[in-house]
Amino acid sequence: MPRLNLPPTKSNLLALRRQLAFAEEGRDLLEQKRQILIYELTRRMRRAGECETRLVTAMAAAHVALRDATLAAGVQALDAAALGIRSRHAVELSQQRLMGMWLPAVEAKSAPAPAAYGVGGTCAQMDLAAQSFSRLMALVVELTELQNAVRLLAAELRKTQRRCNALSKLFIPDYRETISYIAAALEERERESFIILKMIRDRMDRATGQGIEAPPGQRAEK
Repeated sequence: MPRLNLPPTKSNLLALRRQLAFAEEGRDLLEQKRQILIYELTRRMRRAGECETRLVTAMAAAHVALRDATLAAGVQALDAAALGIRSRHAVELSQQRLMGMWLPAVEAKSAPAPAAYGVGGTCAQMDLAAQSFSRLMALVVELTELQNAVRLLAAELRKTQRRCNALSKLFIPDYRETISYIAAALEERERESFIILKMIRDRMDRATGQGIEAPPGQRAEK
């Protein structure tokens, strides 16, 4: 396993341990974020599927109402009545924050339209068709909001997953390997120093036992 090219010193060992602890904490936070993103993505995908089903059903019902109005009043009367309709719709865009990202929030508002055509030459099926198509707007806006949120959440989830993988499979293993190498090197260096000191003391003890006077500094140390 690769390791960082650093000299085996105590300062590097302490610095690497601090950085490793920071990286492990960041990995845990990213993993929590990933779990939340998966939950939110799954929830919105389920809502988007339900909304799409409702929209398809409502569109089918609206087309049936339009067909009935066409059969009851005729195409020309329907076209003439449609020219006088002035619907008042408004779409408000806002944002909601989730895990450091902004998700779109869309709200559709429709004001009740005044009567745009008279009784003559029209029928009740026209009113039903107009109401059916007017109700579609709220569903279209809701589905658009959910689809955009799903797209943004999926992109953020991929980015978070890449960062988790980089920390778990590259950064953290490299730091652990480097820490193990430096710790082993320092331990081996301390062991060598201890052996050297022991050999020096043994020589001093043998020299003293044979009547050889040791230097004053070495006598005081002993």
